[in-house]
Amino acid sequence: MTFDELYKRLVRASVQDRLPEELEQVRREKYDPHQLDCLLNPERHPPVIRIGDCACSENDRAACAGKCLFDALYRDEKGNLTVNKELCVGCEDCVEACKAHKLTESRDILPALEAIHHSGAPVYAMIAPAFINQFSGRVTPGKLRTAFKRIGFAGMVEVALFADILTLKEALEFDRNILKEEDYQLTSCCCPMWIAMIRRVYHELIPHVPGSVSPMVACGRSIKALYPQALTVFIGPCLAKKAEAREKDVADSTDHVLTFQEMRDIFDFAGIDPAEMPEDERDHSSRAGRIYASTGGVSEAVQKTVKRLNPDRKITVRAAQADGVPGCKKMLGDVLEGKITANFIEGMGCVGGCVGGPKALIPAEEGRRNVYRYGDEASYPTPIDNPFVIELLHRLGFDTVESLLEHSDIFTRDF
Repeated sequence: MTFDELYKRLVRASVQDRLPEELEQVRREKYDPHQLDCLLNPERHPPVIRIGDCACSENDRAACAGKCLFDALYRDEKGNLTVNKELCVGCEDCVEACKAHKLTESRDILPALEAIHHSGAPVYAMIAPAFINQFSGRVTPGKLRTAFKRIGFAGMVEVALFADILTLKEALEFDRNILKEEDYQLTSCCCPMWIAMIRRVYHELIPHVPGSVSPMVACGRSIKALYPQALTVFIGPCLAKKAEAREKDVADSTDHVLTFQEMRDIFDFAGIDPAEMPEDERDHSSRAGRIYASTGGVSEAVQKTVKRLNPDRKITVRAAQADGVPGCKKMLGDVLEGKITANFIEGMGCVGGCVGGPKALIPAEEGRRNVYRYGDEASYPTPIDNPFVIELLHRLGFDTVESLLEHSDIFTRDF
């Protein structure tokens, strides 16, 4: 039984709430115990998993282990390429480079569906800002929310609302800290690969990173602050979010991470077509939060929010962006060498930004157009104009927007 066959078989059974019976049958057959454990207990394994012995030449084997920027690859005693759980950030470069096709992404469907069906707790879907039209052009946000509820989720929350809050926080940080022409701020908090590059490879730049969590973490923590019994499932185009959700200092926010591809599999096996669902529309996020999913979106959002906060500011946002790991490496190298004149520096690990994530369902450029169209449809241009942001902050105990600058257990991270 191949890994893909095992995966599809168990997902189908789980969607139909008959996983225990199917597992009993599988265990009577010929199966790989390691593959089964990866599916049942993904938290024990890295975001990239090995599903078989290497079947490549010695030259290819020697080249493979040197391809990871984060030094997460090594050879085991049998010579098989193995992934270090503590070092892997889920960039997926090794999956694409594996000529033997023995590396693949981790799957979190089975424990996520188990939580929905049997935990007894309300489980909320946290949908990434890149979601627009990922499940076909006819799937509106309202239809998608209904589809999630049909699966068994208690509700769907757009992470873009929390991108709004983080935009406001980073704009306040910029307004407070960038006082001289040579000062600069590194962002984006939303991309775990960018943050991992700075923390592990370019760590001397950490003082220039605002102490903000990602919108995913902010969303999950806020849900749990308001509904203490709730469980949270993030859904997006990014495998690296699986690694971020397990980082010790933010692991309290997100219980499971599914990719758009995993969510599509759930819909398919459940026989649910989101495009045919009735509308359940709730419009809470501003344009600023919605465009986070595209390269340059964070810079534009913060730039406009800083201007909205302090229209007479003399030192304005001068942004520089890079996307893709090679582009980010070059830009960070240029920062260290003093070649960058920008004071707001945005990096995204995937080409095109989150819309170019490895588990997106549509091309990056199409995703970018959809994100900006959805941003243009927002009722509010910036977070400071968005009454839902202000209301939510009050519910979470923030008396003023300026109190976002104080250390909080929800929105702050110590790098």
